Amino acid sequence: MKLLLEIKAELENITSLEPLDNNFTFFFQVQCTSCREVHPGWVTVNRHEQVELSGSKGATAHFVWRCKFCKRESSAKFVEAYPFRSYESENAQFEPLLQIECRGLEFVGFDPRGIWKCKGTTGTVFPEVDLTEGEWNDYDEKAALPVSVSDIESRWGKA
Repeated sequence: MKLLLEIKAELENITSLEPLDNNFTFFFQVQCTSCREVHPGWVTVNRHEQVELSGSKGATAHFVWRCKFCKRESSAKFVEAYPFRSYESENAQFEPLLQIECRGLEFVGFDPRGIWKCKGTTGTVFPEVDLTEGEWNDYDEKAALPVSVSDIESRWGKA
């Protein structure tokens, strides 16, 4: 099953928001599709990390997980033909961020922690937007205006 992660946020004097680079580590909450148990913590998934699937002949995924309740092994892999997207909504609407193919699991939560980058209305690039606390504030010297990212929400849906 392919899942689509969409996000929305309040952007003040910002025109785009995106993960810093392709080496970005995402934090997801995972649920087993067999027994429906939700893992109690956050799991990390990175496009540049590959894990071999047990019992396969060299097949890999970006995330492999064994449910502690039903013991089933599941995996997830970023859809390579679907790169990360920039969030550019002026009206705080949901927009697609990424697609991921899941087998035996589904992601049910997203934590935006980590370093992102954004662009101000004058084109000023802010390359170290830390969303660990769920929001970020700074000042655009060129525009002489405050800039911020806040009220981040996410939702998962079928792609």
